[in-house]
Amino acid sequence: MIAYLPVLLFILAAIAFGAVNLSLSWLVRPARYDPVKMAPYECGIETVHDPRQRYSVHYYLIAVLFIVFDVETVFLFPWAVQYKVLGWFGFIEMSVFILILVIAYLYAWKKGALEWV
Repeated sequence: MIAYLPVLLFILAAIAFGAVNLSLSWLVRPARYDPVKMAPYECGIETVHDPRQRYSVHYYLIAVLFIVFDVETVFLFPWAVQYKVLGWFGFIEMSVFILILVIAYLYAWKKGALEWV
């Protein structure tokens, strides 16, 4: 039981840190309501629509495609580091991988998934 004492102390310190910071921020915050500060802000432009409106599914599709292609290109780094060790086998494997990525990119482009608006 004594072995878990540092863990318990760390948890208590984390809880105390959060409680103290929340209490201090509550004490020093402004007490009056300011409608200008509570207004929605969009890059310095007056809002035209409700900021909580729904986004087009197309926006999420482009975001997911970006993440997929970005994550897939991260797999190229370990291959590049170990290129000489992997030899021709690694080269062929990475060529197939890049070919699949290019085919997927061309497919998304043909379907119009990369067109903005």
